[in-house]
Amino acid sequence: QINKMFGTVVVGVGIAGLARIRDLMNPMPSSPSEHLKLLGFVSRRNFVSINEAKQISLEDALRSKDIHAAFISTENRTHEETIRMFLEAGKHVLVEYPMALSAKVARELWEMAEQKGKVLHVEHIELLTEEYKQLKKEVAGKDLVKGTLHFTGHVLDENKTGFPAFSGIARLTWLIDLFGDLTVTSATREKQNDKNYSRMTVHFQTANKKPLTWIEERGPGMRREKKINFCFTSGCLENFPQAPRSAVGLFMQDQNLFAKKLLGQVSKEELAAEKWRILRCLDLAEVIQQHCEQPEKICS
Repeated sequence: QINKMFGTVVVGVGIAGLARIRDLMNPMPSSPSEHLKLLGFVSRRNFVSINEAKQISLEDALRSKDIHAAFISTENRTHEETIRMFLEAGKHVLVEYPMALSAKVARELWEMAEQKGKVLHVEHIELLTEEYKQLKKEVAGKDLVKGTLHFTGHVLDENKTGFPAFSGIARLTWLIDLFGDLTVTSATREKQNDKNYSRMTVHFQTANKKPLTWIEERGPGMRREKKINFCFTSGCLENFPQAPRSAVGLFMQDQNLFAKKLLGQVSKEELAAEKWRILRCLDLAEVIQQHCEQPEKICS
């Protein structure tokens, strides 16, 4: 394994895809990423090349014996189909979250990867931020009484990104990672199409029956921002703890983790815990969507 190189292709060159190309071209010295070699990128648009990386067709990427892994950075709606194609072609896959817009599909894809003996890695850079690592330390060992995580951001095109419980799954991932398994007690969504405004409110219970609320709010001109209010028996946390800037970019950290998996350097326990968390969050996202899309109950 020591000298093994994995030929890699990046599919989709939006913001994430461009970051992926940059990081693959400049791996961190003596990191697992040095085992990844970028052989090209796939895009519906015509480029020729980006930073010396050359554009190749999807067919060539799937067919090439030299390409062992695909980084999928396309819009959410197309993740499922793209993951399926690359797994069927016998390639390892790294995909940006959410891996799919349905829990059932996610499970099928995961099983397919396991049957083929391929790594299916879902990017979760939100767990790699210094801000989050500090928050996790701060929360560790405390008894939650109740909590709220409120996210605001710009408007998304849901035809591409999917229902907010899926496009916003990073917030759900935080809550599960901080407080353990959750159950949805209720979920509603307010939409004002004329104003391009949407607000989803989800109520959960922790395993100890403590209430947690997740609000995902999007509208024109809304700043991208997270607010927290977590109350513990020892007091409330209303601001993020101060965190240093990380020396290593988030996509690079994620890329190193993927490379470690390819090299067989991640323990079975870690892989199993990660699989549980990813699929559990997708299950919950689906439950939330069902709650929000139920016709209003008419109270007489």
